[in-house]
Amino acid sequence: MADPTYIDPDREAWEIFKSLPKGERIQMLNLVKLKPLAEYPQGHPDHGRGKTGLEAYRAYGRTTAHIFQRLGGRQVWAGKPQVTVTGPRSEDWDLAFIAEYPNAEAFIAMVRDPEYRDLVAHRTAGTADSRLVRMEPIDEPGEGFGE
Repeated sequence: MADPTYIDPDREAWEIFKSLPKGERIQMLNLVKLKPLAEYPQGHPDHGRGKTGLEAYRAYGRTTAHIFQRLGGRQVWAGKPQVTVTGPRSEDWDLAFIAEYPNAEAFIAMVRDPEYRDLVAHRTAGTADSRLVRMEPIDEPGEGFGE
């Protein structure tokens, strides 16, 4: 049996997210596994055009950037995963980045924005699996791991 995949939050996780403090700065760790070929739904302008998952995901980033920035969001770190040293080999990722929002309300406003909701089709078309982890930033981490 194949491992489950995750593209969007489930209801329970979304309710937990909304129950956490809303007025504080948050960071969202994104881990993304891309599809070799994007799968747009029938009727979408990019359906059947042969775009790769990476092309679709980049279209998502480009077309939603103005919404992300308008709400005070910024990307604070990005990297290209090379190998999972500790963890399941099935969890290999193509993209990893941390997006920061001035508060949880900004993230909620982004995902509820009608234009964003239309444009997220690019993300859905290109993503095979993903993880999205809300984090509270630590402004002055200690010198040792976990401090």
